[in-house]
Parts: sequence; C-alpha cells; structure tokens
Amino acid sequence: MGAGPGEGAGRQMPVRPAAAVIFCCQSSPLPVSAADAEHGTEEVKIMGKVIIGATVSVDGFIADEKDAVGPLFDWYGNGDVAVTMADPDRVFHVTPASAEYIRSSAGNVRATVIGRRLFDITNGWNGVPAAGEHVFVVTHEPPADWEFPDAPFTFVTGGVTRAIEEARAFAGDRDVSVTAGEIGGQALEAGLIDEVHLNVVPVVFGSGKRYFGSFAGAHQMLENPKVIEGDRILHLIYAVRKS
Repeated sequence: MGAGPGEGAGRQMPVRPAAAVIFCCQSSPLPVSAADAEHGTEEVKIMGKVIIGATVSVDGFIADEKDAVGPLFDWYGNGDVAVTMADPDRVFHVTPASAEYIRSSAGNVRATVIGRRLFDITNGWNGVPAAGEHVFVVTHEPPADWEFPDAPFTFVTGGVTRAIEEARAFAGDRDVSVTAGEIGGQALEAGLIDEVHLNVVPVVFGSGKRYFGSFAGAHQMLENPKVIEGDRILHLIYAVRKS
C-alpha cells in the first residue's frame, strides 16, 4: 500500500518502512487495438490498476525532513486483528475496519514501484517485498554490493515511466502499487495513476516530505472518495478522473 504495511512493522526496521505503498483491487480493460479489430479478435486484455498510497498527516506529509514518521504508523498496532501482507513475518494488529481495508487493498497487488531513497532507508526490507511479489526500484545507479542479489527486486534506470511499464507487464491483470513522495508525484504528473489512497492520521507535521513530492503538474481531478474509518486513521480511496 505503498509503504504502510510494507513500511516495516512486525520487525525492527528503519524509519519509513513498507506502508508507503498501499493499494487497490479492481482492474480495468484495455481497448482492443485496430489490428485486432481488423482480424476479428475481440478478446480484451485486462490490466490491473496503478495505485499510489501512503500514510499521511492531515497537512500532507508522509515523514519529517529526516524521514522519521513519528506517530504516522501508530495505527498499525492499535487493534486486535492480526493481518499480514507479502511478508508473513511482518504482522500488524489493527481494528476490524483497517484490517478489511488492508486485505482488500493489498490482496490484488503483485508489484510495487519505489524510489532509491526508500530502498536505502529500509535496505529493501532485507530482500522481502513489503507488498506484492516483486519490487521495481527507480534509480540512477543500481547497488553493486547489496547482500540480497537473488531477491525479487529489479533496479530500473529508465525513470518512473519505465519502472511502471515493467511493473505492469509483470503484474498482468493484478495491481501495481506506487510509493508516495517524489516517485508517486512523478507518476501522477505523467498520467499513470488510476487510484490514490490516503491513510490520514490526525497529526499536523508543519513540514517534511510531501505526499506528492514536488508535483507541479496540471490540476488532477479525483472522484468522490470511498471512506473507511479506523481508530485514529481515515482511509480515503480516490479514483483519478480520466479526461
């Protein structure tokens, strides 16, 4: 779901664990190409959604200037329902409402796209994806000496668009989760995001790392949200309006 549940609960992890990547679960068809139509091919390929998500303060920050999350991840331990995502060793204890949100949003995610900063902070979650089955890391220079060379991580040097293309090809009819921050903001500006998840915690940071990074594109209209209320967490799911 982003880095939320992948943000690192369930084991001692650096700041900004895996919940910055939080997800969705429906899929949308791609139109039949002209060539397919000419040859009478009516089968429509189904592709999953691309979702940006993270836990965020009410003033729009996913961490402070030093990447510390403060109380943003408290909701991962404020309930009695145990839930996991990709890593069975990362166990969260949340309220029933939040547990259902995590299960439904994370359940269809097969691939995640993150930036090199989050990879370095978490050490790639020690080679175990926080969400989905494979992680695509946007970077200018892949690490040469990472201790988990056989982990399901692909380092993409072609930018955000290329990373999402590769993630979608891998995910097929399942979803791709994109971490919030600079990577998510770039993906939104490029028109690659289908859904936005904000897991809003009642805290004001004042400054820090913004949910949409340095996004400075045209206005992006969102549809009315689906609202799920947990304990000191509000899950908001917005479809991105396509023109």
